[in-house]
Amino acid sequence: MTTRARRERRQALPRTPQGLPEYDWKTAPADQLATRRQLRAAGLRPGGHDPVAILRCKACATRPARTCTRPAYLYRVDLAKPVRPMTLAREAALDAAMAARTTCPVCRRRYHHVLPLRTLGCCLECWDGTPADPATYIPAPAAHQLAA
Repeated sequence: MTTRARRERRQALPRTPQGLPEYDWKTAPADQLATRRQLRAAGLRPGGHDPVAILRCKACATRPARTCTRPAYLYRVDLAKPVRPMTLAREAALDAAMAARTTCPVCRRRYHHVLPLRTLGCCLECWDGTPADPATYIPAPAAHQLAA
């Protein structure tokens, strides 16, 4: 019997050292359990219930005694609820949050990508003079020039 055959037979049994059953990579029952991302892809959310199992990563599947460093929590599909619909207020809040991450505080341009505000504090053009491609940002709003 090869090592691979022994390992595949052993993977089907869940382990319970942390209180929750643990499944190796691709051994969890897919019709009953799913990760958060799998639920989201199906238009569902956990619905407030706690995880019922742990999915060990692919690298830890060959080391049964090792504690997994990248576990994924599994939730029951039958207890999952549908995702709440996007409201106008939630959409406005998400847009304001993204505007804070993509707007340069110095030149007030809103870029199409997230700026390195933690490290540089502004866009690259304001930081070191590197010219930005005009296709990568929305120009800053013009100041009002009232005639009266």
